Amino acid sequence: MAVKTESKNGLMVCYIEGDVDINSSPDLKKIFDKLISKKTPKIVINLVKVPYVDSSGLATLVGILKDMRAYGGRMRLAHVSPKIKSLFEITKLDKLFEIMASEEEAISTFT
Repeated sequence: MAVKTESKNGLMVCYIEGDVDINSSPDLKKIFDKLISKKTPKIVINLVKVPYVDSSGLATLVGILKDMRAYGGRMRLAHVSPKIKSLFEITKLDKLFEIMASEEEAISTFT
């Protein structure tokens, strides 16, 4: 798993590539802990290159969202595959996360 970050329109876009699972979740948490420690106000997580998310990956994403909300930060998910989106729906996490069809849509919802 790899994460690339890029500043766009006053917010941070994070591109995750690879599985978000029990093996990669600790590394993902460390990366986002750095952004959270800086109180990054708006983050879009682009999942276009994420083929698989397991329960520990979901827990990590929930933790990131919780930590951001603690200081008033906001997060959107973008380009979530139908397979992964159904996982969010089954677990009812689609009610917790703001899931957008595209990165552009996710960015535009912040303005």
